[in-house]
This record gives sequence, structure tokens and C-alpha cells, in this order.
Amino acid sequence: MSDQPYQGGPYEGHDPYQQHPEQQQPAPQAWPGHEQYGRQAGYDPQSTQQWQGQTWETQTHAPVQAETAYLPPLQEQQQPYQQYQQPQQAQPYAEPYAQSHGPQAQQQHYTPAAPTAPRPAPAPEAAAPEPSEVSGPAYGPATLGGNARITDAQRARLEGRSPIIDPGMQPAALTALLGLLLAVAAPVGSWALLVPLVLLQAVTAAGWFRLNGMWPARQGIALAFAGGLAADAAVLVAGREHAPAAILGPLGIWVLLSLVMQLRSHASPDERMYGLMATVASAALAILATGYLGADPDAVSVGAAAVAVAVLARALPLPTPASVVVALLAAAGAGIAVGGMTGLGAKGAVLGAAAGVCALIGHRVAAYDYPSRFVHFTAGVALPLSAAAPVVWILGRTLG
Repeated sequence: MSDQPYQGGPYEGHDPYQQHPEQQQPAPQAWPGHEQYGRQAGYDPQSTQQWQGQTWETQTHAPVQAETAYLPPLQEQQQPYQQYQQPQQAQPYAEPYAQSHGPQAQQQHYTPAAPTAPRPAPAPEAAAPEPSEVSGPAYGPATLGGNARITDAQRARLEGRSPIIDPGMQPAALTALLGLLLAVAAPVGSWALLVPLVLLQAVTAAGWFRLNGMWPARQGIALAFAGGLAADAAVLVAGREHAPAAILGPLGIWVLLSLVMQLRSHASPDERMYGLMATVASAALAILATGYLGADPDAVSVGAAAVAVAVLARALPLPTPASVVVALLAAAGAGIAVGGMTGLGAKGAVLGAAAGVCALIGHRVAAYDYPSRFVHFTAGVALPLSAAAPVVWILGRTLG
């Protein structure tokens, strides 16, 4: 108990909300708009907590100048804080407040940034430049009108057309020319026949690899062409009587060589498998084309002429079923005509028709999977003749 008397009655002159000067109030919490509340209510700014460092969002607010730091906020920003406003009591404190927060006082401590207006929406991104504004040539998409910068096969693929594109008349004319050379050179002799045959084997090897989408494939093409040359040499040495063994021997050896070449490759397993299949098939076609060299000369003339006529008829601008029928009839007719000039006679019709069927198969294979112009002038030229070689050799020995 204290000996001092109680000052006043219980309620006499006592203001429970009166603040004693010796009691220092805690620093008020910072809420949005506290600055204008302080200016209007008249609190002591030195007792307010001040931030002495950078906030997290230093890049999103513009710096506030000393002259404009305490300008009255916008009218729309004062509305959310009307509940904190009190009667006009800030005038007695305006002058000391300005002295303590003038331009010189702001150099000593950091002043919170005044509420800023809502950030404007970001400007829309600049549109992509037109093709004419970009340096270099502009390549547009493939259209039905045509585009000189892409091939016919690429345009057909982009337009979603059929993957079957026939070689056309020019490759067919080259096939007919090569077939006529074989037909004319066969009666002359084996060495005369060897010249167009080597050309046929070279075009076959290159065209098959490009038809399978593998380019450049110099090793595979060279290996397949070398197989055809080896089979030619074996037939020339062994003679036509031993042509089957002379052809099958190099074929088995080149399959092994193709396997060894792919095993030494550093490509992925899938690419090795694709390369192996393409190399074996290309070598097989080049070697089987040697059948022209081992077949009877009359059969070679009939078969090569039938292939030439069938491919030309197939290239005519007719519906596909009609052109196929016309091509087979033309091949049979060519077989009869050439067979009459040789010793086969009417049997040439059978040989011509069979050679025509093989030629159409080779022609169809060369037209598959959006082939390029290079494929048309290699595989499209060689495959009809290469596919007919085994039939010419077998039927030539059977009918002769």
C-alpha cells in the first residue's frame, strides 16, 4: 500500500482515454493509406517505423521525388480510407511535420513511396514482321498453284495427296531407250550387251537407295554396284550354261558383305536395320539384272522390247485400270512382233506378257511414297527392266 493520498475521486476528472506524455505509444502498424491518415490525424512521424532498405518490388514502382512525395493522393484512392479520417486536427502539426519531412530530412532516411495509380495494362506485343521485312527469301507453304522452291513430292505430301506419284513420260522414254539398247545388243554378243547392262545396274543401285529415303549412301550404292559387276564377270567367265551358279554365288557373298558393313556402322540399331535391308535389296536387284547376260539372246530381245512398250503405254494419260490393260496388251503384242523376228515365234507373246507384268510392278514400286524427281529418273527408269530380268532368264530357257 502507498502512503500517498488518492488523487481525486473514482471518476472525478479522469479521462480513461487520455494519453500521458511519459508513456510512449508503440509504432503504429503500416497499412495502405497510413500516410494520409497521419497527415490528417496529426500523429508524431518520428515515432513511426521507417523502412531503411529496399522492398521486394523495387522494379515495379517508379521512384518518388522529394517535391512530390507528400502530394495529396488521387480522389479515387482516398475513398477506401474515409473511415480513418477524423476532424481537421492536422493544422497545428503541419509546420513541424513539413520541417521534419522536408527535402533535407529525406536525404537522411528512406521515405516510403506514396500510393501510385494502378499500373497500366502491358502493351500488346509487336506483331510478327511481314515476310517482306525479314531479310532473305521468304518461303511460303505449298499451294495448289505451285511453289518453285519445293519439289512435286513435297507439295503432294503437304497437300495430303496420294503417296503414289507415277514417274511420267520422260522416265518412261528413258526406260524404253535402255530396253531397246538391250534388245539390239543381245544378238550382237555378250560384250555388246554388257554396256547397257552395267548402266542399268548402276541406275538400279542408286535409285533403290534414294527410293528408301537413304541419301547419300555412297558405301551401299558402291557395294550394290560392285555386286552386279562381280556377277557379270562370273557369268562371262562361266558362260551362259552356268549362269545360275554364277549369279547365286555373288548374291550370297554380297549379302554377307552387306551384313558386315552394317555391323561396322556407328549408327543406331534402327538405322542399321534400315541400311541392311536397303543394301541387300539393292545388291540383289543389281545382281539379278545379270540374268539378261545369262539368258538366251532371243529371249532378251523379246523381254526388253516388251518392257519398253509396256512402260510407254503405262505413261499415257489414261485412267489407271485402263492404262494397265493397255500396257499388258502392248507388251504381249511386242512379244509376238519381236518373237516373229527371232526364233521364239508365237511363244514370244507369253514371254512379253510376263515381262510386261514385272515391268508394271517395278513401275509401281518406283511411284510409291511421294518419290522425288531423282527417284523417277533412277528407280523409275531401272526397276521395270531389273524386275523383268529373272522372268526373262527363266522363261527364255523354258520356252527355248
